[in-house]
Amino acid sequence: MQDRDGARLLLLDKLKKAFGWLQVIWANGGYAGKLVGEIATIIRHRRLKLETIKRSDDVKGFKILPKRWIVERTFGWFIQSRRLVRDYEVLPLHSESMIYLTMSKIMLRRIAA
Repeated sequence: MQDRDGARLLLLDKLKKAFGWLQVIWANGGYAGKLVGEIATIIRHRRLKLETIKRSDDVKGFKILPKRWIVERTFGWFIQSRRLVRDYEVLPLHSESMIYLTMSKIMLRRIAA
């Protein structure tokens, strides 16, 4: 469990430094309590809002959650790229580069159409 917490803190630190324009972080309902304190440290330095996307308890079966659907759809686009179907890369930097290449390919295809 500590490995996950460490990875989450590392990701949030990277978000702080690299993406200063970031204003909203969407989190799954399972992260509702864990991220609040970590996001509070970032909020002191700039405006950043944490939105947890929760599933309603009243709904039975499958229900599309609005913000979560954006993420799931993007992962579906990634899977169309053969290199992103499995985690073949050794370094996280290589995986990140493959994601950039895949998204560039998708955007170029849309611009050309």
